[in-house]
Formats: sequence, C-alpha cells, structure tokens
Amino acid sequence: MTTTTAQPDVDVIFEDCKNSGDGSQEYQMKYSKDSQYTSQVFLVYSAALVFFMQAGFAMICAGAVRKKNVGNSMLKNLLDACGAAIAYFCFGYAFAFGDGSNPNGFIGTTNFFLMGVDNYAFWMFEYAFSAASCTIVAGTLAERCQMAAYLCYSLVLTGFVYPVVSHAIWSPHGFLTSNIQNENPLFGSGVVDFAGGGVVHLVGGCTALFATMILGPRRGRFHDNEGRKLDKPNNFPGHSIALQMLGSFILWFGWYGFNSGSALITSSHERGKLVALCAVNTTLSGGAGGLTALFVNLLILERRLGEPIFDLKMAMNGSLSGLVAITAGCGVVEPWAALLIGIFAGLLYLGGSNLLLKLRLDDAVDAIPIHMVNGMWGLIAVGFVASPRNLNLTYGIEVPHVGWFYSLARGSGDARLLAAQLVGILFILGWCLIIMMPFFVWLDWKGWFRSDPLEEIVGLDTSYHGGLILMSEKRDKATSNIQSSPTRRR
Repeated sequence: MTTTTAQPDVDVIFEDCKNSGDGSQEYQMKYSKDSQYTSQVFLVYSAALVFFMQAGFAMICAGAVRKKNVGNSMLKNLLDACGAAIAYFCFGYAFAFGDGSNPNGFIGTTNFFLMGVDNYAFWMFEYAFSAASCTIVAGTLAERCQMAAYLCYSLVLTGFVYPVVSHAIWSPHGFLTSNIQNENPLFGSGVVDFAGGGVVHLVGGCTALFATMILGPRRGRFHDNEGRKLDKPNNFPGHSIALQMLGSFILWFGWYGFNSGSALITSSHERGKLVALCAVNTTLSGGAGGLTALFVNLLILERRLGEPIFDLKMAMNGSLSGLVAITAGCGVVEPWAALLIGIFAGLLYLGGSNLLLKLRLDDAVDAIPIHMVNGMWGLIAVGFVASPRNLNLTYGIEVPHVGWFYSLARGSGDARLLAAQLVGILFILGWCLIIMMPFFVWLDWKGWFRSDPLEEIVGLDTSYHGGLILMSEKRDKATSNIQSSPTRRR
C-alpha cells in the first residue's frame, strides 16, 4: 500500500527561498534604517532653516525701528530663541506631544525634560516652530516694552500657550486633530493645518494683538505730547529699509524648511512629491501676495495723491502675508489655488494694516495683519479649496471630507472640513485670549510691562544697555582731558 504526501504550496516555497537566499530581509532592514536616517537628517536641516528665520525676524525688527532702539530689539529676538529653548525643553514638548499611556485631547502629560524621548530630530523641528511663534510678537511691541516682561511672556507662550494649541491640532490624540490615528476626529474631519498657519502664525499674531491693546502705542504715534488725539497718526519710519528687505528674503528662504519640512512628518507614502508640492505652493503664494499688495497700494495712492508710488514695504509685507496664508494648506491645495490664496492675502494685508490705524493700535512691523489676519485666512482657505488628490497624498488614505468647492462640484455640498477649520480658529483665539490677556493685564498692573516715558524718549538702547553709563564715562573722560591739558600762555 502506498501513501501519498501533501504537496507543499509552491508560492510559500518561493517566498521562503527568496527571503532566505538573496538577503532581501537584510536589505529591507538596511533600507529601512537608511531611510529613517535620511529622514531625520533632512528634518534637522529643515529645523535649521526654520531657526534661521529668527535672523529674518531680527533684521526686520532692526530695520523697522528707530536707530535708538536697534540693540534692544536685537536682544529681545535673541531672548525668544533662548527662552523658547528652555521652556520647550522643560514643559513645552511634554504639553504638546507627551501623550503617554493615558492620553487626553487637551494637553500632554509625559516626556517632561525630554525624559523617554528618542526622536530628537522631531523635538528640534517642533522647538523651532515654537520659537517662531514667539518671535512674531517682538516687532509689534518694539520700542516700548520692558526686558523682564518680554522674557516672561516668551516663557509663558512657548512653555504653555503654544503647546496646548499644538497638542489639540497636531497630536494624534488632540481633540481637533486630523491625524489618521484619531478614530473620531471633529466633524469626521478634524482641523487641517499642514505646517502651522494656525498653530504658529495665528497664535503669535493674536497674542501680538492682545499685547499691543494693553501696552498702548509708542509715544507720539497717535497723541501729541499733551495727550490729545492727532487727526492723522505720525509715521515712525524705520532707520533701514535694506535690513527689512534682507529680513524678508531670509524669512522666505526659511519658509521652505517651514512648509516643505513639514511634509517629512506626515503619513504620506510619497513624501518627495509632497515636499516639492509644498515648495511650489509656497513660492506662488508669496509671489502673488507681494505683487498684489504692491500694485493695489499703487492704485490707491495714485487715486488719492495723483501720482503712482511703488512702496517697497507693501511688497515685502504682502509677500510675507502670502507665505503665512499658504502655510496651513501648502500640502493640500493645488498650485492654482495657492496663487489665489496669495492674491487674497495681499488684499487682506492692506485692509488689516489700515484697520489697525483706524483703531489706533500700534504695530511697528505690521505683524498683526500679516500673521493673525492671514493665519485665519489660510485656515479658512483650506476649508474651501483643499484638493481631494492632495489630501489623499498627504494622509496616505482616502480622505472623505474635502474642500467645500470640491464638494459642490461633486454635488454633495459637504462643508465639514470648513466647519472644523472655523472651530479651530475660534479655539485658538479663545485660548490665547483667556491666558495671554490676563497675563498682560497683570504685567501692566505690576508696572513691569511698559518702559518709563523718559526711557522711551531717549531710546531703549540708552536706557537698558549701558548707554547712560557709557555717555557718563565719555563725558568724565572728556572733562578730565580738558582739565589736564596745558594752558596756552599769552
């Protein structure tokens, strides 16, 4: 009697031979490690680009203030980077991404002082973002804010206020997140903020608004020496338009790390393609914003004054407005949409800047219309024109809720993504209001917020950075030289 044996599966034998004979497992492990190494290197490089934006902010502040306050503005920009580093190391990262074993949707609870954190590249990238959000306020408060108050504000914003917003929108467990790991996102969509139009720019911009409301304008800006309102605000031109131009180009350059670098931490299966899309959209929106602000302002001035004036400041700030507006949607909109976003950003900047003057709110660098107004516009624009193709590219899955215009084209009218974006804006504004407004009021009540009137008149460089001492030493030295010099005989 003969027995028959079961024939082995040919496919199983083939896979076993392939995986054991040609070293594919070792190759896959090596490829995975190389890919992870490359991704971390590029993420650190992107973080360096974002950090380099601190130099751009510093140059804009230096050029926009009067010469007597340049040194003070520079030190405050440096304090942003230093204070943010300490605060984000101690508490900020933990509140933003420290989910632990029992996460909640509002705030992180683990990884304080980087305990248990292995991905240092991700920490570095997120730290650079927190420092950028903090530095937005520096220009608004220029020429009249005390040093101690500024350092305190930097620690509070980067150590607590910004991380809570970051956790809500970017953490996998945040209550507003659109992360694919969240099984129950808001309205089935969550807030889509690709690179921080809301998390970074809106947080910094609305904080600047609340700060200048409490701090008040620079002396002589809207009132005369006796406190009477001026019919027309005094213009305080900065001492160097060249420094402002340099700062604008540095910021634009750093924005490629800001936006394209964010593609490296998505769940996309085609990150290279997504990186390139972000770079193209960033370029188009920045260019469109600059041209729109320049030529619309030219037409307005021509009708008002009878002569066309090409205002370089309008072009620079219009470009920055376009860059801010595209940040939230740089990876989820089409290039044509990025162009439109930039055009509207330039218009919104002009309107926002003029509205500040009518409300008599003093912003030395127009950070509020650039970052707050266009941070909101960028989030809203995502709700209108987020492309199904690019949403799928970004998240690596089929995304059910897309931009409202695309939904209308499908015949559905689904506006869930737009609704989520609006809720995200309201949360950011409300959170910054209930934390930062009382904080600024408390600083003002303690007398720690605004500089002394005399210090403001002579300049903060003289008041805070040894100017009076140096002037006294030079005067004493000159007096001693005169006294010790031989008298001429007649």
